[in-house]
Order: sequence, then C-alpha cells, then structure tokens
Amino acid sequence: MSGTTVGVIGGGQLARMMIAPAVELGIAIRVLAEAPHMSAELAETTVGDYRDAATVLEFARTVDVVTFDHEHVPQHVLRALVGAGIRVHPGPDALLYAQDKLLMRARLSELGLPVPDWAAVESAEALEEFLAAHGGRAVVKTARGGYDGKGVRVVSDAHGADDWFTALVEDSNGGALLAEELVPFRRELAQQVARRPSGEVVAWPVVETVQKDGVCAEVVAPAPATAESTATEARDIAIQVAEGIGVTGVLAVELFETPDGRVLVNELAMRPHNSGHWTIDGSVTSQFEQHLRAVLDLPLGSPAPLQPWAVMVNILGGPAGESLVDRYPRALAGRPAVKVHGYGKEPRPGRKVGHVTATGDDLDAVLADARGAAACFL
Repeated sequence: MSGTTVGVIGGGQLARMMIAPAVELGIAIRVLAEAPHMSAELAETTVGDYRDAATVLEFARTVDVVTFDHEHVPQHVLRALVGAGIRVHPGPDALLYAQDKLLMRARLSELGLPVPDWAAVESAEALEEFLAAHGGRAVVKTARGGYDGKGVRVVSDAHGADDWFTALVEDSNGGALLAEELVPFRRELAQQVARRPSGEVVAWPVVETVQKDGVCAEVVAPAPATAESTATEARDIAIQVAEGIGVTGVLAVELFETPDGRVLVNELAMRPHNSGHWTIDGSVTSQFEQHLRAVLDLPLGSPAPLQPWAVMVNILGGPAGESLVDRYPRALAGRPAVKVHGYGKEPRPGRKVGHVTATGDDLDAVLADARGAAACFL
C-alpha cells in the first residue's frame, strides 16, 4: 500500500471529512475541486470542471484510485477514466443508477426490491392517468439532478409539472419524469453499507432521519423503537442493492417505513451520506474511513456503535455575520458529550455549514445535547 493516493472528485464537505481518516491511515488524498476555497481545500490539488474529460483524466493520472464527493460526473467522463485504465469506485455501471432515477427505479424493480408504485411520464396526459390511478396525488421527480428537496414536488393536477415537461421538450435528449405514489410513511429511515471490490460487505445500524423542507435536519442512530424484523429487512435491502448493481464504497439507501410496517426504497447515494455523519463519533469505523478502505479494497472495519445512542443535527444556515467558531463557547458549555464539525463554509440561509453529534446511553439526554448545541449556531 506504500505510496497509495486516493483522488476525490468534488471539493465539498464529504471530501473534507475523508481527509482526517486518510491522514490516520497514512494515505495521500488529493481533491479535484469545482472552485477554489471549497470545504476540502486542505487537500485541494486541482481546480477544474469535473464535466471535462481531459481535466478529469489529467487529475486521475496523478492518483491510484478515483472516488467521488458527489454523483454528478457525466457518464462519458467516467467511461473515459475506465478506458484509460484508472481504478474508479464506484464505477460508471453502478453510478448510472444514482444519476438517473428512472433507471434506478427500473433496476430495483428488476431485483424484486420494494419500491413505491411508479411510472415514467412524458406528458401531462400521462401524468393525469397516473394521478387517476393513485388517488389524485403523486410525487413527481426529475430523472436527473436534484438533491435536498430540489427536483421533487407533490402534484394533484396533471399540469403541476408543465414547466418540467417543457424543459424536457426543449432538451435535445428528451426523456421523461418519474411519477411515484405518494407514500403515507410513518417515518424515514436510512441504511448504510460498505462494499469492497472483492465482495466483503458490512452494515451500520439502520437510522431514523428527520427532514425539514426537503433537507436532512436530524439523524438518530439506531432508529428508535425499530422491530428486529424491520432492521433486518433494511439491512438486507441495502446489501441486495450493493451487490445487485455492483456498488463499491459506501452506499446509503433512504427508506420509507409505512404505518403497516412495509419498508420501501426512496433514494440511493453511492458515497458517504448525511445520514452517516454520526459514525464519525458514534461508531468504531466512520463512513469516511470505511469508504477509503472500500475503494482501496482493504479489509473493512467494524461498523458497531460505540454508545447505545448517537444523534446528529445539521447546522443549517449558520450565524449571520459570525463564524461557527465564534459560537463554540456557548454551544459546548456544559455539553461534554457534543462534537462539532464545521465545513469551512460561509453562513448562508439554508446552507449546510456543519453538524453536531452527541452520544450516550440515555436518548432523551443525547437528543437534548445535540439539539441544544445546534441551536446555538442559529
């Protein structure tokens, strides 16, 4: 492993949080950032367009394996990397299903995994038919792009997505929107696994995620009051996804738990994910160390929790006119179980600028600590 260098495409907070475990493992890490002074600037070695094959190839030739901070690198760039003999994890054949929600839904259905009822719709007329068959309401998503609530809307009228249909017509590639049944879920769960190229898979405990305005606000690990059968099903689903589409690295499967006990796959992320930030302070092996191990095909670490409970709360927006550090005295006072992780971002309304994590053996106390500390940054 001497001289091993991991290259990360994307300079956001996920790349930033890979730096510490890379240092601990003695692995060099380099980052291709979209712009100067992004979150991962500590490891920033190149600034360039991840959509340009020549730029990405030039960067990739300086590292031993390429991985990602996001899933937006185009397929033609990914294929160019593989064609040049670069090790890419996860590879383009897997990332395809994180980049296109229609392909993802079709593949999960082929694998026999539980998903909401869905259809590809190319017009208002097709959407009207879907609405009529699903109680007059549906979730509509753009097939590509969209995250943190973007590219998703609930419609109760066939013309509720006309602007997106118009955009599809104007796009020379054409395409369709994804229409899904509006699932009456009890709560949202997330299951993370890691898989290395040689096939080893490990799974963290399933967690409960709380969304606000389409953005993850809070994660509780493990998900409280979860039946053993539900936890087993969530783990088995994620492992089947990882193996069925050949994911290497960390995979997050976002799930709906319905009032009648069903578990349905909502979204996939093939990289470290917001729902796993708790693992930095709350598990034997964090998702970021595990991702590095996986893409290098090293033996995977234990995903076991260090404490009975961990709660992660995102810092959204941040203190106007101040840095996070200015608020540390207030946030940390009297909360020795709290850890603060800043992303090196300027505060801005709605922006993820950091997170706090608390751990312990009493869930109410852990929740109070994490929420209280995060509130100090508002």
